[in-house]
Amino acid sequence: MSREEIIKLTDKYSAHNYHPLPVVIAKGEGVWVYDLEGSKYLDLLSAYSALSHGHRHPKIIGALIEQAGKLTITSRAFRNERMGSFLQKLCRLSGYEKALPMNTGTEAVETALKAARKWGQLRKGIPENKGEIIVCENNFHGRTITVISFSSEKQYRLGFGPYTPGFKIIPYGDAAALEEAVTENTAAFLLEPIQGEGGVLVPPDGYLREVRQITKKHNVLLMLDEIQTGLGRTGKLFAYQHEEARPDVLILGKALGGGVYPVSAVLSSAQVMDVFTPGDHGSTFGGNPLASYVAEVALDVLEEEKLVQKSKELGTYFQGELEKMKSPLVWEIRGKGLLIGVEIKKEHGPARPFCEKLMQLGLLCKETHHQTIRLAPPLVITKREIDWALERLAEVLN
Repeated sequence: MSREEIIKLTDKYSAHNYHPLPVVIAKGEGVWVYDLEGSKYLDLLSAYSALSHGHRHPKIIGALIEQAGKLTITSRAFRNERMGSFLQKLCRLSGYEKALPMNTGTEAVETALKAARKWGQLRKGIPENKGEIIVCENNFHGRTITVISFSSEKQYRLGFGPYTPGFKIIPYGDAAALEEAVTENTAAFLLEPIQGEGGVLVPPDGYLREVRQITKKHNVLLMLDEIQTGLGRTGKLFAYQHEEARPDVLILGKALGGGVYPVSAVLSSAQVMDVFTPGDHGSTFGGNPLASYVAEVALDVLEEEKLVQKSKELGTYFQGELEKMKSPLVWEIRGKGLLIGVEIKKEHGPARPFCEKLMQLGLLCKETHHQTIRLAPPLVITKREIDWALERLAEVLN
């Protein structure tokens, strides 16, 4: 089928809950993808960080094929040989005692919310059904009913009520607002170290460190959603390490699946994770042998290829070169590592037409929050490939 036929067929049979760019990707390798006609594009979105290892990384694909030839799914009704090894590696790499594997990022967030509420009742002594969780304005933690219940984005909420109670929303980057919002019934504070979907918003220096101090003082769990920022994206293994603001609960996903399989996890101490007992929580696919082996090898690749260090060095270079352009169309450039936001001035229109022009020049990226072009290439990108992208970005932004 032609590109037009595929787009028409998809639009006819798919719910219209996405507004994708008009490109039909047929093949991918490394940082490059190819459409049906064979045109080549540099992927500057990497599936919102899920493709940090690049498309079809040979070692990760090898693990997928090897495990698929033996055993794929068992459910947690039985044990499998891969899950324990994967979780051991993940816990040792992150420094946490225990992990609970799931599939998608939203499932991991829901897992963390359940853990916080039960921890609040069992360990902190919060009365039943009185536990509160504080979140930030402009957050994005997924699209389940509970998660959109504490979103400040009108579109995410419109028509989906009634909403789940028990949440307080405070301004992002304002530690004083957190101090004021905490009560004796506060179980946790959930936030992103950098708000990716919100426009690649970086909080003020010292914010995470101060948040860590406040939550410790009040015996409140600090829960960081590092689904998009974790595993090297910002130039550190985890974004909280920029300020050494180690959370009580760490939420991971996206890149954990190596770009080939959905894998997520929640990590914490035994004291928090042991609030779960058999039957409390679960997933048919969570921790399956295929997912576990793929994720374990993805972690191996992250270390072996020094992708965290590459993200730091190339991210500094990429952002620096963008700033040197001094584009009259750009309001601000912000980010850390290879997570960069280019905010277009409102008088020059929204970011989407810029993304469409970049697509025509061979660069694939996507707008977020109307005005911001999000640039988040696979961590395996090279300086030469970044320079190739910069030439085209300069053409469109200037």
